[in-house]
Amino acid sequence: MKVKTSIILSKDLLQEIDARAETQQRSRSEFIEEAVGAYLVHADRLTLQAREAALLREHAAALNAEMADILEYQVLP
Repeated sequence: MKVKTSIILSKDLLQEIDARAETQQRSRSEFIEEAVGAYLVHADRLTLQAREAALLREHAAALNAEMADILEYQVLP
């Protein structure tokens, strides 16, 4: 369901949005909706990457020790 809303943008930004929307033969609303959706997906991805990086840092010593143990078995005599 679509909901009508009102936002305030700078004149320059609105002109840029309109120009790009026109180039893509889309409405201003379609362009803004897709841009905001893409931003939210990107923000979620960054949050997930930060969480994963924190987990790796938290467990780095154990992971490195496990990898060293594995590599030790792979050394040729």
